[in-house]
Amino acid sequence: MEQTEIMAEHTSSSHAGQQGGGAFLVTTLTIRDRERTVYAFYENDHAAELSCLPAGGESILGNIYVGKVKNIAANISAAFIEIANGQLCYYALNDNDAPIFTTPKKKNTLVAGDELLVQVSREAVKTKAPTVTANLNFAGKYLVLTSGKHHLGLSSKLSPEDKQRLRTIAEPFLGKDFGIIVRTNAAEASEDELRAELGELTEAYRYTVETGRNRACFSLVYKEPSAYAARLRGLRADSFNKIVTDRADIYRELKAYLTDRQPADLPKLYFYEETAPSLDSVYGLSKAFEEAGKERVWLKSGGYLVIQPTEALTVVDINTGKYTGKKKKDDTFLKINLEAARELARQLRLRNLSGIIVADFIDMDREEDKQTLMAVLASELKKDPVRTSLVDMTPLGLVEITRKKVQKTLAEQVNS
Repeated sequence: MEQTEIMAEHTSSSHAGQQGGGAFLVTTLTIRDRERTVYAFYENDHAAELSCLPAGGESILGNIYVGKVKNIAANISAAFIEIANGQLCYYALNDNDAPIFTTPKKKNTLVAGDELLVQVSREAVKTKAPTVTANLNFAGKYLVLTSGKHHLGLSSKLSPEDKQRLRTIAEPFLGKDFGIIVRTNAAEASEDELRAELGELTEAYRYTVETGRNRACFSLVYKEPSAYAARLRGLRADSFNKIVTDRADIYRELKAYLTDRQPADLPKLYFYEETAPSLDSVYGLSKAFEEAGKERVWLKSGGYLVIQPTEALTVVDINTGKYTGKKKKDDTFLKINLEAARELARQLRLRNLSGIIVADFIDMDREEDKQTLMAVLASELKKDPVRTSLVDMTPLGLVEITRKKVQKTLAEQVNS
C-alpha cells in the first residue's frame, strides 16, 4: 500500500493527535544516538506504559522453538535448553510436567540431547538467561489456550457475575490436552466471539505441535506478533480510543493485525501525517522516556520519590522535600504518603520494575493512617496489568511489594 492510500483511508491526523482518553502510540525515537521503535500507552493524558524494542532486533518473548537440552542441573531442579546456537535458556523441571518432544518418549524425564518444543516465557533480565517453558500458551484478545494446565481459569479482575457467565460459556470448550484462561476483555465478548477465537487458538496450537515435531533443531515454529501488537491485544477494549503511528510500515502491519485479530478496534487506528507538530511533540514522548530514566520523581505537593534499582531488589524512598503545607505533622505526612503511593504504583508500571520492591514511606504515628496508606496503595496496584502483590508493612515501616518479571525493565530495554 502506498503512502497516499494510507492518507486517503485515515486523513483525520488532527483527531489522532488530540489528547483525551486512552491512546496507544507506536513510533520511532532516537535513543542513545540510535533510532529505536518505541510504543507507549497513555491514560488521562499521561504515559502509563513505555517500551522500547531491542536495537536491530525484535523481542523473542512468546516465540516457540525446537529446543535442545544442553544439560540438567538437578541440584536446582532445572535444565538449560538451547534455542539457537549459543542461546541458552533456563527451564524449571518442576513446572513442566508434559513436555512435547519431537521424538515421542515413554517417559517425560529430560536428558541431555532431547529435543522438545519450548516457548520463551520471560526475556533475559539483567544477568539471567531467558526462561522457557514446555507449557505452550496461545493468547487471543479474550482467551488464552494453554497446553500445560488442563482446566479453566478466569481473570481475577472479572466481576463475580462475569465469572459465572463466562464459566458457563467456556467450560464446554475445554479440550483433553489443553486448558483455557479467560481474560478480562472477555467480559464484553459474546459466546460467538469466544467460540470463534478459541477455534483460531486451537488451530494455531494443533498446527504448531504437528509441524514442530517435524522441524529441525533450533527452528522457530511459532512467532508471536510484534511486541506492540501483542501489548495492544492485552489492553482492555474500553481503556483506549486511539491507536496512532506516524510510520507507514507500522500502520500497514497494525491494520493487517487488527483486521485479522481485533476488527472491532480497527476504527481506532490512525496514521499521523503531520510533520509539525510531530507525534512525539504532541504527546511528549521523548520527555516521558527521559523522565522515566531519572532517579528522582517530584510530587505535586513538593515531596519526592527516589527510585534506586539494585541487583536484588528496587528501593524507593519517599521524602517531604519542598512541601510547605500548614497542616499538622500527622496530616502532612499522610498527604504526602498517599500522593507517593499513587505515583509509586504508576512508576512501577511505567518503568516496568519487577521482582521485590521495598518502599520506605515517611514514618507515621497513627495506626489508622498506616491502614489508609496500605488500602490506597493496594487499590492503585490492582490497576497494574502485570501481577503485583502488596505483601506487608514491616515493623520498621518498610512496605514490601512484588511484581511479576516478564520483560526487561525500561532501563534495560533502553540500554540493550
